[in-house]
Amino acid sequence: MELKIRKNGDVYIIDVNGEMDLYNSYKLKELVMKMLEKNVKNFVINLEQVDYIDSSGIGALIFICSTIKKQNLHLAISNIHGSVKKVIELTKLMGYFPIANSVEEGLLMVKE
Repeated sequence: MELKIRKNGDVYIIDVNGEMDLYNSYKLKELVMKMLEKNVKNFVINLEQVDYIDSSGIGALIFICSTIKKQNLHLAISNIHGSVKKVIELTKLMGYFPIANSVEEGLLMVKE
């Protein structure tokens, strides 16, 4: 899994590339926690290049989402598709995660 950060105004977009699984989902958690320490307030996690996620990947997203919500900050998860979308639907988390169809939509969500 590869993580790239880009910035759009005051929103940080994290592009995730590869599989989110037991072996690497902790990297996303660590990255978001470091960004929170630096007072980043607006996040879009782009899953466009993620074709596989397991329970630890879902766990990482839940942890990130709950941490950001507790601090009254803003998050959108964009471009979920294929098997990743199926896993999120099966775990009944579609309503829990702030999901955007695209990075652009995610940017609008977190700036509101």
